[in-house]
Amino acid sequence: MSSLAYKRMSLDEFLSWDDGTQTRYELIDGVPVAMAPSYGAHQIVAGNIARHVGNALDKRPPCHVRSEAGILKPNSFRNFFQADLAVTCTPHRHGQYHTPDPLVIVEILSRSTEDHDRRVKLPVYRSIPSVQEILLVQSEFLFVEVHRRLDDSRWQCDLLVEPGDVLRLDSIGVEVPVSALYANVELGPEPSDVEQAP
Repeated sequence: MSSLAYKRMSLDEFLSWDDGTQTRYELIDGVPVAMAPSYGAHQIVAGNIARHVGNALDKRPPCHVRSEAGILKPNSFRNFFQADLAVTCTPHRHGQYHTPDPLVIVEILSRSTEDHDRRVKLPVYRSIPSVQEILLVQSEFLFVEVHRRLDDSRWQCDLLVEPGDVLRLDSIGVEVPVSALYANVELGPEPSDVEQAP
């Protein structure tokens, strides 16, 4: 998914650091890690989700959607993630570099990012007290994984795999047909279908 770069640094050092390129980085345990660029279906699915959720939030200011949303790991000064999307109902303040009190976090999965998103980011997102729902959305085939907080220690995972399914985000009162998330995307077969093909 990415490659390690340079030296261990603090969050403040990372936020003021510039490597002189257009590369986007996350900070993981004090180490800047280059993020894989997003292409095609990844960008379209992220845009579809942002549009539908954003439109639904128009009647609920100050709730809003952020793209490339900065996410802080609780009680850490050496970790800073960028989620594909996040929803917060905390008003924006000038100069704010992270998403305050995120309610919903969305990661669009691809072959190059899925392992990192599941193994590194998901546990951190679950540890953020304000987060109520986390979406892991495949970009290459229809598959939406919804993690819902039940209480301080338990989460429920729902899978949406049919075009007629409806994505329900209880924390912000939004419902979106799953088919709408994949509008204008030519979907491929699921990996298991490819493996079973003659």
